Amino acid sequence: MGKAKLIPDDGSPPLACRFNPKELSVSRSATWNRPTNKGAKKSTKPEFGGVQPRSVTMELFFDDWEGEGSLVADINTLLGWLEPTDPSISKQKPQPRALQFHWGMGPLADFKGYLKSVSAKYTMFKPDGTPVRATANITMEEIPADPAKQNPTSGGIVGRRTHVVAAGDSLHSVAFREYDDPGLWRGLAVANGIDDPLRVAPGTRLMIPTADEAAALS
Repeated sequence: MGKAKLIPDDGSPPLACRFNPKELSVSRSATWNRPTNKGAKKSTKPEFGGVQPRSVTMELFFDDWEGEGSLVADINTLLGWLEPTDPSISKQKPQPRALQFHWGMGPLADFKGYLKSVSAKYTMFKPDGTPVRATANITMEEIPADPAKQNPTSGGIVGRRTHVVAAGDSLHSVAFREYDDPGLWRGLAVANGIDDPLRVAPGTRLMIPTADEAAALS
């Protein structure tokens, strides 16, 4: 079986695992909201609020005991990938580095995500203090493939995309997700007739206008 790799989408050098992970932990969660109804004698039916991205946790093993290796450099690479990309910082819209986890035909053969956490532990050293063995526990969160953010050219309401507000959502976060610009929340509010943007209840279905329309309404 080939070695597992973490391949950055920006074309920078990949990190090849010298030892494949022994275990992979995959988790995912869904949001279900229960609208409040003070007059009801029973609890209300849950309403689907969306599915969260997959999260993958694994332990990577590094061993440089035989010959010269790049253990320290590899771990520093992982730690560096936690930072936003330089192009996104220059645009004042920090974004994580997209990584492709590639490993044969397994359940995560082409998992695309970003590093959410890295915890490294050095476990063996040479007499001069050079680390020769280490483990790194990493957690990646999936970057789902976004649908095209284009609405039908007809301009009609029928066929427009919608978003169901989940717990923790705000018009700012929805605008950032849809347009990469949280400042367009005002256009979302106007398009959906929302008077109080701070009180949008979970389960509310928002109509998503185009970015140009949202900007015009803001």
